[in-house]
Amino acid sequence: MGSHSSLDAYLVPLRSPDQNPKRSRRPQWKRVLSELNGKFDPKYRHHISGLFMQSFSEIGAFPHSYHINGAPCQSHVNWVGGGGKGVSALEFDSKGIYLASATKGGCLTVHDFETLYCQANNSLPCLKEDETKHLLHIPTRHQIDVVRWNLANQDEVACASMSGSEVHIFDIGYISYKPVKVLRKRASVTIHGSDVHKGVSDIAFTSNDDSRVFASDTHGAIHVWDRRVSDLPCLGLTTNSSSNLNRIQVNVENQVIFGACKNGMIHIWDLRGGRPSTAFQSHKDVKFSPITSVKVASMLDKNRSLKAQSNIVPKEIHSIDVNPSCPYQLAFHLDDGWSGVLDIHNFQVTHIHCPPPPWLDGMSASIDLSYMRKPSWLPSFSYRVYEL
Repeated sequence: MGSHSSLDAYLVPLRSPDQNPKRSRRPQWKRVLSELNGKFDPKYRHHISGLFMQSFSEIGAFPHSYHINGAPCQSHVNWVGGGGKGVSALEFDSKGIYLASATKGGCLTVHDFETLYCQANNSLPCLKEDETKHLLHIPTRHQIDVVRWNLANQDEVACASMSGSEVHIFDIGYISYKPVKVLRKRASVTIHGSDVHKGVSDIAFTSNDDSRVFASDTHGAIHVWDRRVSDLPCLGLTTNSSSNLNRIQVNVENQVIFGACKNGMIHIWDLRGGRPSTAFQSHKDVKFSPITSVKVASMLDKNRSLKAQSNIVPKEIHSIDVNPSCPYQLAFHLDDGWSGVLDIHNFQVTHIHCPPPPWLDGMSASIDLSYMRKPSWLPSFSYRVYEL
């Protein structure tokens, strides 16, 4: 009994029925009124502005004020002088430690991101990026529009230009202004004998083979190299269209490659077995058409509720990305701000994210502001979408 009495002191007494605590009122959803009448409450605007400034504080800028042989980098000189030679491409390595950047003026730099972040963040002690610690800083003197890390060899960075027809591969382990490899496209000649310029719009690598390189061009084709065989393509993937391929992406299993076209089409090529595989053993340029092509506007048009609310028109596909944890999901971003997810098993759009309505910008809903919406790249498959 004594032991039970000692335990009673630690028991919480039961509440009588008339002593039930008051129920806490669920906070009202702050956005419901703004969504109904299109007007922001001043208190809500003040609350959101704080969150906005907090997120904006994570954004910084760093000066591209580097030097080449003691002289200021020409990219920085052109930018300061109003030449419009700003940063044109960025990409992290697979571990997120190093950041490769390129400028329109032709400067290729590989930064240590932690040092770069500390330099750009005003809340941290001001640190000047040490140029001697750059893994790579090369003035190529040619316009650069795309930069990609070699997934199978993280010592290599590839870059190309929409104004050129070559892919330059640099090894960050070598302090040299010359690329370790230059991959060239085959010349295209018209019936009149003149050369057709086809710039490089994007580059892709497989994760299991550092010798295979893919590059899309501005005339709707993908050129494939086997670096062990030749500096010229051994395989060509065509779209039967002259529309620019804005983005190409190899799936997680390195078996399928996707191409996002400017005309609103997504093309899919199968790289597994068969003739495409044996083509890598040949010195001839073999061409293959996609196994299928889908038009994003047509996929969206199948959703009746979405069609009833929005004017769905064919739009340029600005970027695509494969879900690394779900290989059959392909995210896409359109030029007018729409984003979505395409299920490549049944070719259905399963998720969609629409751009903000006009009234959020303080304009009438009858005014078309789609021309003001700027596209953005999909750096990863982490943005929020809504299931249809």
